[in-house]
This record gives sequence, C-alpha cells and structure tokens, in this order.
Amino acid sequence: MALWEERWHPLREEWVIVAAHRQNRPWIGQTVGAARPAIPHYVADCYLCPGNARVSGARNERYERTFVFDNDHPCVGPDAPEPSEAPGIYESRDARGVARVVCYSPRHDLTLAQLEAAEVAHLAEVWAQQYRDLGGRDGIEHVLTFENKGEVTGVSNPHPHCQIYATNFVFKHIETEARVCAEHLERAGRPLFQEILESERADGRRILFENDRAIAFVPYFARYAYEVYVAPKATRASVAHLGTEEVADFAEALRHVTIKFDNLWRMPFPYVMALHQAPTDGGNHRGFHFHAEFHPPLRKPDLLKYLAGPEIGGGNFLSDTSPEEKAAELRALPDVHYTAGG
Repeated sequence: MALWEERWHPLREEWVIVAAHRQNRPWIGQTVGAARPAIPHYVADCYLCPGNARVSGARNERYERTFVFDNDHPCVGPDAPEPSEAPGIYESRDARGVARVVCYSPRHDLTLAQLEAAEVAHLAEVWAQQYRDLGGRDGIEHVLTFENKGEVTGVSNPHPHCQIYATNFVFKHIETEARVCAEHLERAGRPLFQEILESERADGRRILFENDRAIAFVPYFARYAYEVYVAPKATRASVAHLGTEEVADFAEALRHVTIKFDNLWRMPFPYVMALHQAPTDGGNHRGFHFHAEFHPPLRKPDLLKYLAGPEIGGGNFLSDTSPEEKAAELRALPDVHYTAGG
C-alpha cells in the first residue's frame, strides 16, 4: 500500500489522508498513563449507581437492568428561553430539546464489552424506545445517542452509560450524511451504504465480524486507527426500525467489536461511539442506513491521536495508520473478553 494516499469518505464528503508510515515516527510528547485501578461493583458516591443521590438531589431507582433519566446538566432543555438578539449578520435561537442518560447496568464495573449478549440486545431495545419516544415529539428533529468511554474522551463517571441528545436541529455530520444518502439514492437507485457494504465484502480485509443480519468493519476511509462501523445488513433508518432478529444480530456484532477492542491491549478500550440514525424532522430519509460508529482516540496503548493542524486547521483528517493493518490486528484477537480468560 502506498505510504501517501488519499481516500474519499463518501458519508462526510471529505478526503482522508493515509500516511501509515507516520505511526512509528519518534515521539517525545505527552503519553497516556497506564495505571488503571480496580473498579468495584458499587460505589457509594457514584451519581449513577442504583439507589444513590445525584447532583440534583434526585435519587436513582434501585434498578436491575438499564436505567434512563433526564440529565441533571442538560445542554438543551424543553423550556429553553428565547436568546437575546444577535448583532449584525449573526443569528441565534433557543436550544430546545431533551438530554438523557442511559445506565447500561447496575454494576459500576461492567462495560458494554462485559455485558451478556441478551443485556446488549436489551440495551439496543432501550435505544429504540428512546428514539421513538423522543423523535416523535413536536420540535425534535434529531435523536443523537452516543457513549464517551474512558478518561481520555473526557468522561467524568466510569459507571457504564451513554447519553441521548434529542434536539431542535440535526447535528452536522448526520445532516451531511442524510443529504448525501438521499442524493445517491436519487442518482444511483440504491442506498449509498449498500454500496459501501458491497465494496467492503468484496475486499474482505477490513471486515471484523459478520452474522446473518449484521456486519462490523474498519471502513476503507477510516480516520482513526481503530475506527469501526457496526451496521445491519438491510437498510433501516434507525435502531427502532430493526426487527427482533436484527436487534439480536446487531447486538452480537456490537459486543464482538467491543470485546476485540478491550482485548487489543488488555485494558478498558476508550472510544466515542455514536448511533447514526435518520433525522426525525419529517423528511424523506429512505436512503439513510442506520449504523454505529466507533471513534477510538488512541493509536497506541499510551498515545492519543491528536487533532492538530490538518484536522482543526485544515478540516481534513490525517490517518497515521493503515485501515487494513488495524483490521488485521483486531481480527486476530480472541472473541472472549480477557477478564473472562480470553
């Protein structure tokens, strides 16, 4: 493979620069500490553990599976006040919506990778219910479900959880994705993501897992070293549009990928995971293909992928690794979590 290559990211409409030889360049900058203390099953002062008081004073239920509540520090609100008038050419509007937290398990120490298959499937059903509930409300144009895992992603509480932002606008990446998917369907007569899946399966090198109804792969245009997409094989607008068997297969693929992640360096593997779901703005999104995207910030066990000149200054990603090599690394790992003897 060429050391200098550009790959087109069709869902974002941008070029990704692949310069895999840079992965082993000399590094004298900051590294991420490896010390990771043991995590107990329950923490008395954790805001997310069952029965505990949160920062707002509200007390959690003594939940036994998943637990959903309205975020105590939301970035949007249903009663957001009208903003002050913006000067000149600027514009402003109220940030309306609902922000929620979804605790995966009552166990403080169990990550997504350590949940049983049935528990991950139940979590996917909770995501679906939240999409239907929030997306069906007046003024909600998009439901963004995401998990920030690990201190290096800025997460403040290690209790396994994700967040949901249901907003009066469509987040930019989803807005672009919805537009390019609609344009491609109109132009080519088939969903763009189906063509991505066809290309990935024809190549085969970047596929990490596949069952009857779901697939996981490192995309050809990956920006991060261990970026992974998990998707149903059939084009569905959201997790709420999956059938029962599709939910089970999608959950199995999710669990498989997160186990591989943790097994890579035998540590809780940090990532940002986002569910890419069709906007709920009433538009025609027939070409939108629901999938989960994992964006891990580490390119080595102790080294972050820093967003610097090319990414922040120029607006295009520079990848220091080869998607094919990273996929091969993940494929070679055990399918059983290392804490369970994998």
